[in-house]
Amino acid sequence: MGGLVRYLRLKAQAQIGLSPGVLIFGILAVLCAATTLILLVFAAFIWLTERYTPLTAALVLFGFFLLLTILAGIGSLVSRHTSIARAQREMRARGASPLSDPKMLSVGLQIARSVGWRRMVPLIAIGIIAAGVAREWFTNDAPATDEAGEDDDPSA
Repeated sequence: MGGLVRYLRLKAQAQIGLSPGVLIFGILAVLCAATTLILLVFAAFIWLTERYTPLTAALVLFGFFLLLTILAGIGSLVSRHTSIARAQREMRARGASPLSDPKMLSVGLQIARSVGWRRMVPLIAIGIIAAGVAREWFTNDAPATDEAGEDDDPSA
């Protein structure tokens, strides 16, 4: 198991280039950038107080950071919707479920052979039931209501 973990770590390092040195210098860069931003805000406040009243300077900086916050929130929402749409397109393009992938089927057969078919049948049945329940749970988000706004449930 240790060999697999080491292999995965080395594979991630080869693709990403992540190492302890990169991580330490990255954290140091973020801290220095935050310090620089704080000092820039102080300098802007001092400059604005020399030109205007301290209240006006504080309100100008407040408005500026409020605008940045709103723009960042909008950008986050747009990015979220874009990534959701991209993921849904990729899922539709794949078509069939990942369980029908030949690689997944061969892995499943190997697991079934190693565990034994008699032990696997109840696990498979439980998995199918859980998948059905999850499917029903996630596809029926809101209960159906009639025109009076009451639930269609006759037992209520």
